[in-house]
Amino acid sequence: MKDDHGQRWVVKVGSALLSNPSSGLNREIISTLACDVATLQDAGIHVVMVSSGSIAEGIQRLGWKERPHELQRLQAAAAVGQMGLIEAYENAFRQYDIHTAQVLLTDTDVANRVRYLNARGTLRTLLDLGIVPIVNENDTVVTQEIRFGDNDTLGALVANLVDAQYLVILTDQDGLFDQDPRINVDAVLIRNEVAGNPKLEEFAGSSGSLGRGGMVTKVRAAAMAARSGTSTVIASGKKLGVLQSIREGKLPGTLLNANTRRMAARKQWLAGQLRVSGCLYLDSGAVDVLCRSGSSLLAVGVQRLEGNFLRGELVTCIQSETGTEIARGLINYSSEETIKILGKPSTVIENILGYMSEPELIHRDNIVIL
Repeated sequence: MKDDHGQRWVVKVGSALLSNPSSGLNREIISTLACDVATLQDAGIHVVMVSSGSIAEGIQRLGWKERPHELQRLQAAAAVGQMGLIEAYENAFRQYDIHTAQVLLTDTDVANRVRYLNARGTLRTLLDLGIVPIVNENDTVVTQEIRFGDNDTLGALVANLVDAQYLVILTDQDGLFDQDPRINVDAVLIRNEVAGNPKLEEFAGSSGSLGRGGMVTKVRAAAMAARSGTSTVIASGKKLGVLQSIREGKLPGTLLNANTRRMAARKQWLAGQLRVSGCLYLDSGAVDVLCRSGSSLLAVGVQRLEGNFLRGELVTCIQSETGTEIARGLINYSSEETIKILGKPSTVIENILGYMSEPELIHRDNIVIL
């Protein structure tokens, strides 16, 4: 990692590391991280911080004893706590003459192509100006249907937005273990693996009372980040100089390598979508053609569908035999139209529907292989 000038890193800091129910934000850790990030900036590395902690800080400020379950109370806590969170980062980075910027995102900002490009452009501009963006999910306005679900996923999506080389997930654990180290003293730290390896989810643990994500969300976030060519490091944020250690090649936790080439920006956007409107189940021939040559998806290779969708909406493509998601893309026909042409060659679409919008069910420019 010595030739790292111009790199972009996304550093995600979790609630379990930043706060506790009795004292609110751990400003000492925020101060330590600011020092670490300042060192990276001096080395030419641009850093985006994805920070949890607003709800936990709000809970403490409001004097509540535990995290509420009602969405409106969570949103209220986020609104109150966001003030303290940003203030803490601003004060910490001011010591190094570094400006910070607050960026609040929702799933809608990523799902909408125009808003995605706007967010991408803004974040990149902030980095070019030497500013450290502090990114959080906009908990004050999200609903259950549109929330990212955890800031690990948000970190992966931000890594996609800025084309990051590394997603660093800092937590209160030393990394990913083959067993829960809090229960089993024989647990072994996994040092190096490939992001997306299915066996990694077997090592996932439960989340604490303050956060929404456990180790499983970190493993899934690493797989998502890998689609953009981003490798993920899971490490303890309690260790001094943890970011500098990563830069120097001293692995302080678990490295999950991106084993895929970086996708084009449009393909990255498609791969990063969290909400799909339907599912297409493909036969083995269609799966082989898609995975081998990246061709368009034709109706003849689709056996059945699930969901109700309109033309242009995002659908996922699943291998019928295994139930594995292999691709997703923007479909050229509605579910009502698609069900009429399943298994049929493109030459008969016009005869069946009375018209033909496109010969492909999903054009190759609008499909991404996962």
